[in-house]
Amino acid sequence: MELSHLNSGIISLASHPAWLIISVVLYCVVRLQRRGWWRPRECPVDLTGKTAIITGANTGIGKSIALDFAQRNARVILACRNLERGQRAEREIRLRSGNSKVHLYVLDTSSMESVREFSQRFKEEVKQLDILVNNAASSGLKLTISSEGLELTFATNHLGPFLLTSLLLDLLKSSQNARIVNLSSVIHREGEIDFRHMRGQNLPSSWKDVKYSNTKLMNVLFTLELSNQLRHTGVTVNAVHPGIVQTEIMRNQKIYIRVISKLLGIFFFKVSAHVTHHSHTKLLWHSMRSATPSAR
Repeated sequence: MELSHLNSGIISLASHPAWLIISVVLYCVVRLQRRGWWRPRECPVDLTGKTAIITGANTGIGKSIALDFAQRNARVILACRNLERGQRAEREIRLRSGNSKVHLYVLDTSSMESVREFSQRFKEEVKQLDILVNNAASSGLKLTISSEGLELTFATNHLGPFLLTSLLLDLLKSSQNARIVNLSSVIHREGEIDFRHMRGQNLPSSWKDVKYSNTKLMNVLFTLELSNQLRHTGVTVNAVHPGIVQTEIMRNQKIYIRVISKLLGIFFFKVSAHVTHHSHTKLLWHSMRSATPSAR
């Protein structure tokens, strides 16, 4: 009898309408906090006469950054691996910004040959660079060795951006107050450095994407060292964690990770439509602010 009364009490409590009200309130609070507070158009910086390269600019954060730079009158180079998707992004950004100085250059950061070809073409055709945003990256890729003998994730996320930055340093140094922004991640804290990983060797077996965290750590260490080397050149170098955003970065992950990410994202992650309200705040800040060269 007592057990029956207890069960009835639990059911009655669980079905109380107050729970629905609380759930709705919590949902609204979480959704509102995802929007962020910063609105880029409130920043008065004008980029007329400046040239910016954004890698991985056909989607997600990279596309959002490219659109904002275009709206600020910069000449924007969309450095994208996929020609068709890059062309769609180019048309859309030109239309939305009213800026015709938005151009697509094909770049696959997993290929050192592609990086060199991109750099050579850019130097011959543009000859000016003020802002470089190394945004392109992949996660969840299977262990793959490229034709150049490099592990694909390490090539895409670190070696390609490293080479691209190095090849364009002369142009950045010749610019006044140039900026390099490397998109990193807080997950770099779980990374480790083992140079054998770059060729797919000695990688531990784990359900985690250790390749991604390792490359993000490399991004941060590269940023710190490059900042030291460029301390008196007028070039500012920063590594930025943009927050957790629902972009296409998870598309190569295992299906159960993608499902969990989507479910969590409904409540806690910022979505692409709100990237301009929060996640590229740091990118814009570090790209456009006037400051003494340093790493952050």
